[in-house]
Amino acid sequence: MKKELVIIGGGPAGLAAAIAAKENGVNEILILERDHELGGILNQCIHNGFGLHTFQEELTGPEYAARFIEKAERLGIEYKLNTMALSITKDRKVTAVSAKEGMFEIEADALILSMGCRERPRGALQIPGYRPAGIYSAGTAQKLVNIEGYMPGREVVILGSGDIGLIMARRMALEGAKVKVVAELMPYSGGLKRNIVQCLSDFDIPLRLNTTVVDIAGKERVEGVTLASVDEKGRPIAGTEEYIPCDTLLLSVGLIPENELSKGIGVALNHVTKGPVVNERMETSVEGVYACGNVLHVHDLVDFVSEEAACAGRYAAEYLAEKRSGISEREVSRIPVIAGYGVRYTVPSSVSVDRMEELLTVRFRVKDVRRNCFISVYADNKRLVHIKRPVMAPGEMEKVMLKKKELQAYKTADSVTVKIEEAED
Repeated sequence: MKKELVIIGGGPAGLAAAIAAKENGVNEILILERDHELGGILNQCIHNGFGLHTFQEELTGPEYAARFIEKAERLGIEYKLNTMALSITKDRKVTAVSAKEGMFEIEADALILSMGCRERPRGALQIPGYRPAGIYSAGTAQKLVNIEGYMPGREVVILGSGDIGLIMARRMALEGAKVKVVAELMPYSGGLKRNIVQCLSDFDIPLRLNTTVVDIAGKERVEGVTLASVDEKGRPIAGTEEYIPCDTLLLSVGLIPENELSKGIGVALNHVTKGPVVNERMETSVEGVYACGNVLHVHDLVDFVSEEAACAGRYAAEYLAEKRSGISEREVSRIPVIAGYGVRYTVPSSVSVDRMEELLTVRFRVKDVRRNCFISVYADNKRLVHIKRPVMAPGEMEKVMLKKKELQAYKTADSVTVKIEEAED
């Protein structure tokens, strides 16, 4: 089987990328989705808050996904469900398997990676204790409650204040459970400010920062957990232990991009995001292979996933059009985009001034909470951007726009650096 474009993953990123590619002239598109329906994680996100940027209205996760699914079907985009991509070669040959078709291969002229992310498991946390029933990742609990109609427990402690943990605190409370506390290792929440207010404050659920679980009681079923305060290095402080009876512990301790396929193909990965390193066209280090969505870096809003994925689909379409026209990849000079002071990472990681559009969106996250500061961008020692921000937090993705006409004079710069600068008194 041969296709112009194969997209791995039929969630919000894969759907937006497929639609953009189709609208930009790619006819032979195939989406491979391992689940039994398109939409990805959105299908279990029955709360509202989606679509405010994309559709200027508030939708639930399934409603947001449905709009993209319906458009993809109207455009005649082909997809295979219950199909797992097993491996990809550097010449873009995909090996996949399904119960219906068995194992098969697809040759693709271009690929878009949009596999999403997975939750960090308890094993990565090294929490002492047995392995009793009642310990769930927040996403698993969300699926149990929203899809399966099953309540994981009635007295709940949540470790981690990422968005899914905050949302599940509210969800469990609405279903009648007693959420006793949300504990967060860091001195700040990992979630959006609006979720802290709407999911915790509005339900009188306490948030304890600089706190972690140091022990889990119970052999057959969770009976309680011991919390302790931590120092600036995240180490438990002796004498601060507090035992809290509960029957359920939910873990919301971070998301990891699903990059087994990316590693297999030899795509270079960012050591911070754990996702692919991409240029201004969302292209990875392997020619003709693009990445978008949570497989690239974990987003806080699905609207930004769709926006980013649409760019990947459009650039993949341009790549295919150039191949059809016999135009080989042009030799271009690239400038590294560097995460400077106070910035954890940037996407993209490099930019070609000749190949970029008139405006380039650079997304990033700060390392810690910052108040009364500036987002600055430098080309070597020349400051191009200086934007005042009253507050920034790691839980909320930031962005800065780079103008092609401003970068034209710095095509030979050693680097473009995004950094945080303190406001002068």
